[in-house]
Amino acid sequence: MSSAIESALSPGLKRSPLHHLHVELGARFVPFAGYEMPIQFPSGILKEHLHTRAAAGLFDVSHMGQIAIRSRTNGVEAVARALESLVPVDLLGLRQGRQRYALFTNAQGGVLDDLMVANRGDHLFLVVNASRKEADETHLREGLSDRCIVERMDDRALLALQGPLAEAVLAPCCPDVASMRFMDVRSASILGADCIVSRSGYTGEDGFEISVPASAAEALARTMLEHPKVTPIGLGARDSLRLEAGLCLYGSDLDVDITPVEASLEWAIQKSRRRGGVRQGGFPGADIILRQLADGTTRRRIGLRSKGRTPVRSGSSLYLDEAAQSPVGQITSGGFGPTVNTPVAMGYVARSEARPGRTLFADVRGKRIAVAVTELPFVKPEYRRDERPTS
Repeated sequence: MSSAIESALSPGLKRSPLHHLHVELGARFVPFAGYEMPIQFPSGILKEHLHTRAAAGLFDVSHMGQIAIRSRTNGVEAVARALESLVPVDLLGLRQGRQRYALFTNAQGGVLDDLMVANRGDHLFLVVNASRKEADETHLREGLSDRCIVERMDDRALLALQGPLAEAVLAPCCPDVASMRFMDVRSASILGADCIVSRSGYTGEDGFEISVPASAAEALARTMLEHPKVTPIGLGARDSLRLEAGLCLYGSDLDVDITPVEASLEWAIQKSRRRGGVRQGGFPGADIILRQLADGTTRRRIGLRSKGRTPVRSGSSLYLDEAAQSPVGQITSGGFGPTVNTPVAMGYVARSEARPGRTLFADVRGKRIAVAVTELPFVKPEYRRDERPTS
């Protein structure tokens, strides 16, 4: 990327601690969530996607928000109890060294953000979306400041090493990762840096997310990239990987007008927070969400496979047939799935049309493209699980 192009893109945009490494590696940059981020490297999105599925890809996700929440007076149990007032998730039952997917909801049951919450023993550690981290920090301070200390960790970078060879790559400099299972979180010293490592990710593959001091991020990234099976991956392949894995993107598949139940995320709401549970409700929008859990919703998030080779994109309306005038839904994420070798998409449709195998028609530049409603995800998750019940 030329310096002229780089300087034209940069004004007003933040840069990750790995920016200079990305330039060195030949990244093509785009503005994303207020940051200048690599969308791809010279090998291209398709090869980056397939390499992650076959070996190991290194992602810079330092634009994500990292937040620690500590109790003003008591331990992590008090923090978990306090945070449960903002999410429909069982955090009191989250064991030390484990993390859980969660959602901030509003009074209408809509999703303010989706996030990961880890129990770090004496505090909770949150990873939130880049586009929402300022709003999430404000939301947390307004809801919890009387009971908790909210600390945004802007001095840390976040790397994701994803793919079936991720453990083999990371284990030589962090042997403890070999004993970790999906959604485990541990402290680790890697190349002399104090890191927080979780066995998780956003690709459907095995892998790790590594919170590392910003000053140590480049050295860690370079070390991993020295491995012959690791290649840098940009936001383009990150998006196609998460789409194949059936994972939501906030701002596309989730927003303030979509509830967790409509989004087919009811699996994230544990029994203890549902009707009849030991701590039912007590979170924003509880009446609406609990009613939907019991009675269903008028629309649902679904997967879709194109019956041809034409990709269907976000914003495309869905119809019952080629001549219908009134849409029954809309695409929220779509593109080509390199692993499944066909166009795939996710969207919302009327519940009556959400059954797998149903043929619908997506409007693509005035042409109706046949698509089939499909179970999610499009690829089998390859998470490293053990046989013990997970928290």
